[in-house]
Amino acid sequence: MSPSLTCTSLSFAWPDGTPVLGGLDAAFAAGRTGLVGVNGSGKSTLLKLLAGDLTPSAGTVRVTGEIGYLPQNVTLDTALRVDEALGIAARRAALHAIEAGDASEEHFEAVGDDWDVEERAVATLGELGLGRIGLDRTVGEVSGGESVLLRLAALLLRRPDALLLDEPTNNLDLYARRRLYAAVASWPGVLVVVSHDRELLGLVDQIADLRAGRITWYGGDFTAYEAALAAEQEAAERMVRVAEADVRKQRRELADAQVKLARRKRYGQKMFEQKREPKIVMGARRRAAQESAGKHRILHEERLSEARERLDEAAEAVRDDDEIRVDLPYTAVPPGRDVLTLRNLELRYGARIGGLDVRGAERIALVGRNGAGKTTLLRTVAGELAPVAGEATAHVPLRFLPQRLDVLAGGLTVAENVARFAPDATGNRIRARLARFLFRGARADRKAATLSGGERFRAALAALMLAEPAPQLLMLDEPTNNLDMASVRQLTTALESYEGALLVASHDLPFLKSAGITRWLLLEDGELKETTPEAVGDPV
Repeated sequence: MSPSLTCTSLSFAWPDGTPVLGGLDAAFAAGRTGLVGVNGSGKSTLLKLLAGDLTPSAGTVRVTGEIGYLPQNVTLDTALRVDEALGIAARRAALHAIEAGDASEEHFEAVGDDWDVEERAVATLGELGLGRIGLDRTVGEVSGGESVLLRLAALLLRRPDALLLDEPTNNLDLYARRRLYAAVASWPGVLVVVSHDRELLGLVDQIADLRAGRITWYGGDFTAYEAALAAEQEAAERMVRVAEADVRKQRRELADAQVKLARRKRYGQKMFEQKREPKIVMGARRRAAQESAGKHRILHEERLSEARERLDEAAEAVRDDDEIRVDLPYTAVPPGRDVLTLRNLELRYGARIGGLDVRGAERIALVGRNGAGKTTLLRTVAGELAPVAGEATAHVPLRFLPQRLDVLAGGLTVAENVARFAPDATGNRIRARLARFLFRGARADRKAATLSGGERFRAALAALMLAEPAPQLLMLDEPTNNLDMASVRQLTTALESYEGALLVASHDLPFLKSAGITRWLLLEDGELKETTPEAVGDPV
């Protein structure tokens, strides 16, 4: 049978009763599918249900074939050897024992038919750019991005029928991403990938859009999906305008009908009072007029109600594309103002920076391979790590948003978290400003621990950008990790309002180009060098 994944009436809710999916029907067959949707729509939850890591509240998941699953947050025991992380340690040890002359039966049982497992492992590591690490090194010796590729290599060696990838390019540098793209492009079976990486989504055969607990299918890659969605939204907005015009028309006709009925009623009352016809005749006419008037009124009220329903249906088809719009005048940095100075700086793990001057509202992209020291540099500038030698001096108030988003206290609400960074601001002022970050009303009272990835990022960004004193140097470490496309757009619009200096470490070239970067710095081989976006976009 061909490999496939099928969901039937699939429902899932968290232990506190919060629903995620309800009655979902979907089928994933051979080919590459990009699973997209806003943060909190249930994409990662659906992958976990398909992989068997979560149990449905109701409904079923039917799997034909073996599944390989790469979760969003990959954690490997740093003490493991590479062959152990790949799941081939026992077979490899048995092979070496047989080669050394030990013909014990258990060794042959361990190897089975997989006599080329070591060669396949080395070849797979090489295809993913990990050939240099070898099978005997420990996981602790590889970078975070390399550990993601190592986990992927383990899956590829298993040769599963279906592969589930959840944000696989997070923390991968451009070089590692190219390796991943090649693996995805050549995948022969079922593949479902959740990602905000446009280039990766350009490799899929179809897009599954998860929204409000339902999946809508679009043929083609992400570019084709965007074009189809834009056409749908244009049609939906036209339908809203038509429905609004119909509601106005029905309101006018109902008002006109009510005026006419009121006139008839007054006329009938006048005739009744003047007694120009027998009482029984006038009574019958009066009852008939009342019945006719009632039917007339009900007809127009029903038409108005139907018009309103059509308007509601049309409005539901138009997507909410709220954007962050916030005024941050106190973040402004005058041209030429000293912002950051690095002198003879030696970082932990070996990187050295002879000198760097940041002046005015520069927007700097910090790029480089995984493990080059980008995060270490940002943490050193932020004062979280002490330099081995030299100095890093910030001349203006700064704020640092790390990859882990641990600036938020999970037990506090969004509003309470922001208040920690602006203790002198009133509650009303905090809520008014949070509304501009799309935390309106009760949303500002949600605990940080209950937020989705995109909401948590938006709350952390709000806490830092609304801090007092206002940050005139904002440092972001891989800010688009785990963000859906809508959240990336929201981040971009928020940064448009920011008037200070920006230093952002990222592998997301489309985001960097949209953020108005004015200067590109490459951290490579322990040195910081000026570079260009063209050079960054074409890794060797």
